[in-house]
Amino acid sequence: MKKDLLIEKIDAILPQTQCRQCGFPGCRPYAAAIAEGTANINQCPPGDAAGIQKLADLLGVRPIALNAAHGVPKPMAVALIDEQVCIGCTLCIEACPVDAIVGAAKQMHTVIAAECTGCELCLAPCPVDCISMIPAGKQISAAVSEPCSVGNDWLLHENGMERKAADRARMRHQFRLQRLEREKQEQAEKLVQKTGTAVGDPRKAAILAALKRTMAARSDN
Repeated sequence: MKKDLLIEKIDAILPQTQCRQCGFPGCRPYAAAIAEGTANINQCPPGDAAGIQKLADLLGVRPIALNAAHGVPKPMAVALIDEQVCIGCTLCIEACPVDAIVGAAKQMHTVIAAECTGCELCLAPCPVDCISMIPAGKQISAAVSEPCSVGNDWLLHENGMERKAADRARMRHQFRLQRLEREKQEQAEKLVQKTGTAVGDPRKAAILAALKRTMAARSDN
């Protein structure tokens, strides 16, 4: 089987939480590492034993127990922000791998429950600890105006979550990566327009800085 196709098949099995517990920055990089033989099939706690079995069947190897060093399986949950405590720092927005948190700087944020993968990456950055994990499907009323059911679309499945939702999470993660890359390029272009120096060109940057210092010294005289 060609490597690219193998990566696709492995990635299709992974739960797409993008939680990084496997030690890689997302499910796709983990899939690539498995295909390359640099990662084991037992590093994904959300996938648990069922996911390991599917990976073993695909690769024609014997299944092994989940490596607890990467975490343990947990019931599906989604993030909930206490909007009365939220200070609008945007750190949770920056941490969310699927852009499931919306809000603006210095304004309260909220989680799109149907899109949350339960990765928990938003918990640590929050400086006021206003984010908690709520069991999927639980009826809640705290911090929201009306009672609602959290995470309706993230139905539990034999490998951690319903496949359709996992596919959507993969797509949202890819869109996020594309957006971040586009923003990076835009920032680089703005820097070039402002300084005439491309990002990643330290020699030209040093020369430009020296010229600016020389011009500043001459103007002082």
